[in-house]
Amino acid sequence: MLPPVPGAPSLNVPVLLPSSLQIPPKTYLFHFSQSTELAFVMEPNDDIVVQEQPLVLYCQVEGIQPITTTWRKNGMMMVDNENAFMLANGSLYISRFQKLRADRSSDEGEYDCMAQNRFGLVVSRKARIQAATMSEFHIHPQSAVVEEGGVARFQCQIHGVPEPVILWQKNRVPIDTENKRYTLLPKGVLQITGLRAKDSGIFHCVATNIANVKFSREARLTVSGSHSSVYKDPMILVGPENLTLTVHQTAILECIATGNPRPIVSWSRLDGRPIGVEGIQVLGTGNLMISDLTVQHSGIYVCAANKPGTRVRRTAQGRLVVQAPAEFVQHPQSISRPVGTTAIFTCLAQGEPPPQITWVKNGQILEPTNHVKLKNNNSTLTIYGISQEDEAIYQCIAENSAGSTQATARLTVLWADGLPGPPQNVKAVTASATTIQVSWSEPLQNTKEIIGYVLHIRKAADPLEMEYQEAVSKNTFQQLVTDLEPSTNYSFYIKAYTSRGASKASETVVVNTLGEVPAMPSLFIKVLNSTAIQAVWEPSIKLGHHEGFKLCYRKVHMPHFLGPMLLPSNATSYNITHLDPSVVYEVKLLAYNQHGDGNSTVRFVSLRETVERTALNPPCDCMKDDQNKTSTTGIIIGIHIGVTCIIFCVLFLMFGYRGRLLMCKNVQEQLSTPQIPRSQRNATGLVLNGAARRDRDDVDTNGKQLDMNELERLFPALPSQDQEDKGITLDHVPPTSHDETQVSTLPLDEFSIVEEQLDSPSKNLAPDVHGGPPLSINQEEPALNHSPTNEG
Repeated sequence: MLPPVPGAPSLNVPVLLPSSLQIPPKTYLFHFSQSTELAFVMEPNDDIVVQEQPLVLYCQVEGIQPITTTWRKNGMMMVDNENAFMLANGSLYISRFQKLRADRSSDEGEYDCMAQNRFGLVVSRKARIQAATMSEFHIHPQSAVVEEGGVARFQCQIHGVPEPVILWQKNRVPIDTENKRYTLLPKGVLQITGLRAKDSGIFHCVATNIANVKFSREARLTVSGSHSSVYKDPMILVGPENLTLTVHQTAILECIATGNPRPIVSWSRLDGRPIGVEGIQVLGTGNLMISDLTVQHSGIYVCAANKPGTRVRRTAQGRLVVQAPAEFVQHPQSISRPVGTTAIFTCLAQGEPPPQITWVKNGQILEPTNHVKLKNNNSTLTIYGISQEDEAIYQCIAENSAGSTQATARLTVLWADGLPGPPQNVKAVTASATTIQVSWSEPLQNTKEIIGYVLHIRKAADPLEMEYQEAVSKNTFQQLVTDLEPSTNYSFYIKAYTSRGASKASETVVVNTLGEVPAMPSLFIKVLNSTAIQAVWEPSIKLGHHEGFKLCYRKVHMPHFLGPMLLPSNATSYNITHLDPSVVYEVKLLAYNQHGDGNSTVRFVSLRETVERTALNPPCDCMKDDQNKTSTTGIIIGIHIGVTCIIFCVLFLMFGYRGRLLMCKNVQEQLSTPQIPRSQRNATGLVLNGAARRDRDDVDTNGKQLDMNELERLFPALPSQDQEDKGITLDHVPPTSHDETQVSTLPLDEFSIVEEQLDSPSKNLAPDVHGGPPLSINQEEPALNHSPTNEG
């Protein structure tokens, strides 16, 4: 630590500093409690300094003494000199701040302080220090001539650090800000609405900050004529600019419009969300001011100039981006862990834009290693298998373009006296493609309290978090590790455990499992023709790693195979031709790799059945059939429809003709035979075409019976040659005592047609012309049941 300088401030002596260097009272809250954690009470803040003025950067730390404090500038350790040195309280004092010195060095930059005690080291946030400056005006106000009642706008721009405050003067006198027609915007804009003749004059702006005061060139405003009544469409002279600000600042979105009648200016958000009312104010005739910005104010704002009473409007838009410095949602917590266990720190931060998280161990940026891992966008720090070297102070630094912050946590590694030493003589021997035998001997010291061993297993190429363990008893000094992957490197180490903790890890051994030949492929044989077959197999991950396939075949009575044919690993089929159709063949397929051939799959195939099927069923011209398939189908459907129509026409004519003949016969019989009572006639049914009424128990002896000869005499022309040609025949049933037809005078429309399969094979109709099932037509009529009526 640098010695105190005479006259320099200390914690016990109040110091009067220049007003520009005063720190707000709330930051002077010192904590004198003796905390075991090394942490910052005060950190340096961003600042803008007037050149040739002194600067104090504050840094105060609490923790167990002794604590050593040092400073860095732009990441480099600072060496004390007559211009910059450290005060007794750890703060940095710069006597004469300069933007550029004679040796081309500068006091501007990023400063941070580091504090260290026997537990570790912490680093403060970075403070950005800038020199107060002001450039020349790069935009000056321009003279303008505007008619009375119109709008005038002047603008001047100048860069400076901090941002200059710009005021306006008219005729060398400050403008009256109480005049509502005059609007002054922070970015150096002056708006004058409703112009009058007395507004004419000479205007200029004055820029001021802690570095300097500067005046712009002058501009003349001339108000001409009287207010015009000529209609003018609304027009936006100046619309809102794109702005990027930080939370809690004030945004002013400019919008100035002209027209006759005077347009109405309104604001909206492009995303349709309401602008709100809290912190919202309208400056002048249309400028939007938003105070105490939040991230939710970010968006695209639309200024609209509307002609009163109409929908005529003009719009302009600008984007507002509100940034928020990084801040912690969850701080990392200090933890204590035994040797060999895992330590996890979690650090969650928010901000706009989203902050980047960096981890620091004792002031040095922490990079991922085999046992140190960063996950979830660096928000989680995991340290596997911790040792004494991992005991340190860890810091989470969250930073974005709006600011940075840091949080500290300490890792304490617990180590108990009397723990056993690491297991000795660790060896690993490959037993097979999936098993490794691991052996070891007990530690050299403190073995009495050992309760068991834990074997740590991991693929050498996997990260540490993929490690798994197997526990064994204290009397076991070897373990067969199974279910491993072939041709893979595995690492092993062992720890001895007691009730008070674990030993250090043994030395790590790495061994490779044996290679494994591929599994049996699935093989299928497809017969292509009488002299060719196709061997087909499916790709499968069950095969394992393979470089290709070997295919061979032979006649079953031959001693040797033909082949093998070497096929690539992506092959899935192979055609074997020029075979003898009279013998049986044996086909064999296997997969191979650098470790050898796998087991083969064997299939037998005979081509004799294929030859016989070909002789019985000669091959057809399938392509021709495919080409004629559509036309043949249409012809078949047409023939069916035609035959059906002809059948129904014949049946209709036949029944109509029979009905007329029966009516005539009935009249003739009525003239030549006694009348039968209507009740008896109703009890009988009418049967046509010789169909039997076998369900009738009693036959009316008074009824007239007709044998087949009489039916043929009544219907001599029914079985026509056309019907026979169409495969339609009428059944002739030999006359029996039951095959009778009871004739009655009935109207033709009381008949119905019923399709029914005839009992006798001789009664079946001829088959369909296209080989379909025979069409059976039975003209048996059910008994007609009519309620008896009294005749005339």
